[in-house]
Amino acid sequence: MPVILLGFLASLFAGLATGVGALPVLLFKKRVSDAVLYTMLGGAAGVMLAATSFSLIIPGIEYGNEQWPGYGPWVVGLGILCGALFLHVVDRSLPHEHFLLGTEGPRSELRRVWLFVLAVTIHNFPEGLAVGVGFGGGDVAGGTGLAVGIGLQNMPEGLAVAMPLLGLGYSRWRALAIATATGLVEPIGGLLGVVAVTLFRSALPFALAFAAGAMLFVISDEIIPETHSKGTFRMATAGVMVGFVVMMLLDSIFS
Repeated sequence: MPVILLGFLASLFAGLATGVGALPVLLFKKRVSDAVLYTMLGGAAGVMLAATSFSLIIPGIEYGNEQWPGYGPWVVGLGILCGALFLHVVDRSLPHEHFLLGTEGPRSELRRVWLFVLAVTIHNFPEGLAVGVGFGGGDVAGGTGLAVGIGLQNMPEGLAVAMPLLGLGYSRWRALAIATATGLVEPIGGLLGVVAVTLFRSALPFALAFAAGAMLFVISDEIIPETHSKGTFRMATAGVMVGFVVMMLLDSIFS
């Protein structure tokens, strides 16, 4: 199967996992407790941290040193900063809202729920990009492990989207559909990443680092602050640790 198609399908799988994570809204009448939700989101942050380290940054340095001996870390460092800067600019340019951290970006007439959906969609893009870049490098096993890890961390995010929608009066099925839709930006990012790296092989080290920087920005700027916002910081920290170990093991299994 062509690597471009593999990258697209893998990022689609990771994106659809957001909807899988939101499925409990069809079963439960009450919202998930803050402690459970933020522990799960902490686990998602841990998975993303391990993915940036083991699946993006370390391979990026190795590929960089192969092309420019001794300069791999510098190329990766630049890519990380550029990825974070890109997310910063997008974050400031597009109106969106976090249920706990409030509104960011320019003023908008969009309803509050759609600003929240837009926020999650923005954050899902670099994850799809990471999966696509991983496959574009030709490492199918590593790309598969990354896709599985991203899919796992998308599940609590899907639940985090769907539960507040129920509180705003949306039906269970509509909340599930909206949560699933937020993950469908990932195959777009995946397709862009795999095509770019396949066509421009020399860009692989920078592309891996760019995706890592974007994901690090999301972890530090959004996920961890939200998980610590209601006194659940110790449970969320435990989630980060477990999520990190799970992704580390996945990377070892698929490598």
